[in-house]
Amino acid sequence: MNKVKWGVIGAGGIADRRTIPGMLLADNAELTAIMEVNTALTEKLKQKYNVKYAYTDHLELLANPEIDAVYISSPVAYHKAQIIAAAVAGKHILCEKPIAMTIADCDEVISACENAGVLAATGFMMRYHGYHRKIKEMVADGALGQVVSARAQLTCWYPDIEGSWRQDKAQAGGGALMDMGIHCIDLIEYITGSKTVKVGAFNDTKTFKYSVEDSSLVIIKLANGLTASVDSNFNIPDDAAFCRLEIYGTKGSIVAEGTIGQVETGTVRVVLPGDSISYNAAQDRERTAETTLDVELGNMYAKEISSFSNSILTGAPVEVPMSDSVHVQKIITAAYESSEKGIFLDV
Repeated sequence: MNKVKWGVIGAGGIADRRTIPGMLLADNAELTAIMEVNTALTEKLKQKYNVKYAYTDHLELLANPEIDAVYISSPVAYHKAQIIAAAVAGKHILCEKPIAMTIADCDEVISACENAGVLAATGFMMRYHGYHRKIKEMVADGALGQVVSARAQLTCWYPDIEGSWRQDKAQAGGGALMDMGIHCIDLIEYITGSKTVKVGAFNDTKTFKYSVEDSSLVIIKLANGLTASVDSNFNIPDDAAFCRLEIYGTKGSIVAEGTIGQVETGTVRVVLPGDSISYNAAQDRERTAETTLDVELGNMYAKEISSFSNSILTGAPVEVPMSDSVHVQKIITAAYESSEKGIFLDV
């Protein structure tokens, strides 16, 4: 088998905008089947991608013996049943986050995949961004010294839209934090190589009328002592958003703008004063040691699909195992409880 034959469950939305186009760029992957509940959309996508099979029922797709792996990007409320069905059918699984509505459901999903002997990964595609990988390398090499503070931000403009499942708590499980903040928390842990041990949060629906939060601020403390903040919003205009990732240490800082998002782009400023660090009562900030990162960028979704396909074909370890998603969802769950009770919680 030279290529993994993929089926896509929930082929509209992010799958159509980003993941399927990325899949078509991966040399070791082949789009073989799609599934959408809407018949007209299913036919439209079949023609758009010239795909061999198209279904309106995920069980029919999973029964197809040609399919090796599935990518699931349906509403969160359906993830558990679809992942378990895929595992039983012997298909390897890449699922968008969160993988299920509750931690108990997540644990059940993980067990089903392990019992079936299939590989399972989560769609934290931002780990594959060229800048994020370089930043992680620099932090690991000690370029920033002791990392003491971090911040990550992801926002969008998402007004009330009738029928939008992401604005319905029963289908999505949560709002800005669950949909976007989860990426930011994962990125901070990925880059710093440390796990969250304590969390506090403020979540609210300030601007719109839907049942999930449109505003979230989360404060986390990691096992290595780092404190970080994550802000995610559905109520900031896209043109006004910077979507920053900031990492500060005792030897310097890295500030990225526009790297957190659906496109592998952005700019990264690096300040490494070197031996010139000293106490300055005037607090002059000339930043004479500032440079920018320049790395080769590509398509995060293509890299994500290629990486998971490579694990299927060669037995290489899965880069973003589904268990990582469960860990981050525990943080998210604690953040919701923290906001409701007004207290910090251990994770």
